[in-house]
Amino acid sequence: MNKASRLFWPVLVTPKNAVVKQTEQLSRSQKLLTELGLIKSGSNGTYQLLPIAQRALDKCINLVQQNMQIAGGQKISLPVLTPTQLWKKTGRLEGDISEFYMVRDRSGKQFLMSPTHEEAVTAMLASTAPISYRQLPLRLYQIGPKFRDELKSRFGLMRAKEFLMKDMYTFDVSESTAKESYAAVSAAYERFFAQLEVPYVKVQAATGIMGGSLSHEYHYVSAVGEDTLLQCSQCGYAGNLEVLDTETQTCPSCQSTSLSQVRGVEVAHTFLLGDKYSKPLGATYLNNAGKPDALTMGCFGIGLTRVIAAALEVQSTEQQLRWPKLLAPYDVCLIGAKQGSKEQLKTEQLELQLLEQLSAICGAQELLHDERKELTIGKRLMDAKRLGHPLIIVVGAKAPKLELHMCGEEPQELELPEVLRMVQAHVEHKQQLLQGTIKTKEQDLQQRLGHVH
Repeated sequence: MNKASRLFWPVLVTPKNAVVKQTEQLSRSQKLLTELGLIKSGSNGTYQLLPIAQRALDKCINLVQQNMQIAGGQKISLPVLTPTQLWKKTGRLEGDISEFYMVRDRSGKQFLMSPTHEEAVTAMLASTAPISYRQLPLRLYQIGPKFRDELKSRFGLMRAKEFLMKDMYTFDVSESTAKESYAAVSAAYERFFAQLEVPYVKVQAATGIMGGSLSHEYHYVSAVGEDTLLQCSQCGYAGNLEVLDTETQTCPSCQSTSLSQVRGVEVAHTFLLGDKYSKPLGATYLNNAGKPDALTMGCFGIGLTRVIAAALEVQSTEQQLRWPKLLAPYDVCLIGAKQGSKEQLKTEQLELQLLEQLSAICGAQELLHDERKELTIGKRLMDAKRLGHPLIIVVGAKAPKLELHMCGEEPQELELPEVLRMVQAHVEHKQQLLQGTIKTKEQDLQQRLGHVH
């Protein structure tokens, strides 16, 4: 079981009359995560994730992996360092690489600290024994750090120089089967974002430095977003303004004038690449006539640390974090009476009973016991609310009645069996989200508006 007294979360305490000099614009998520001791700045543009934030990230990783496996993904790990020679072969070394970190080894050989791994994974397949068409499609993914020397590193984990990413690379025999892979992985992306229950927008996007013939981005709509998106409320069409005429007055899909501009935080990107990388790097397969043909590729990225920060940015208040249910570090926080208070003796047995019953319902790892009894209930409750625990249960002066605080709702005074039922309902809702057996609000919205063309 998790005990609050043992948790490492160095909260920033600002003296009441202190004048705080703000040197940079902070996003809501950055401010809360830093103040609450969930992340710390390592250097300009890099962040240390502390235990509570790491729990949320681990849950995000697990959820992404489940969806990648459903999409036929196989997990690999590629080196962070990619020889620049590979990028030279594909022509990308001559492009705008001002944001990429370069390092040299002692012999003078130059490497990229990879911002992405198209060249590396394609070169790996090119150096493998001939692949038969029978082995395709191949869908390989990894989860690891990526690096960008951001000119304007800001908003915490949303625009950092080092970030955690899931990137998948698909290999097919033709454009038509590559489109099937694209559809399968895109469906996994849509399922993942629907499971988080945070409204998102899927938009047509430019292929940019990655190249290829088709590209979509997934955005959370937020005032701190760096992309300008155009949305149609009639048919659900959405596009990034960088691929649209800035004078566009009507929807490219249904010709409606019900268009609005919003700001978006890009959290995922998909590309149909064709043979842009496989041809110059010699990545082939043997067709059914035994002859070599170039592999047709796709690539698919999700910024995991960015997903967490952007979801919190969208959902949180100025004072309290609000987690997607599946990413909340803990399901339940239990707070008992203060040491030496008049209600301590009469509530201790109930508190112990609750610990046992809650562990049985949600699992001991999902339960946080705030047993810092030297602090008042009010102080611990304020901490718990700011951390955004989905369910907070207080065993206090009104025992045997319990106080239940559900994130974002008014507190309730309930009997023990009713509290346990509420916890059970929360656990069941999470299980249904994981299994995809309930229609989420986001899926309903997508169905009503129609999918992006």
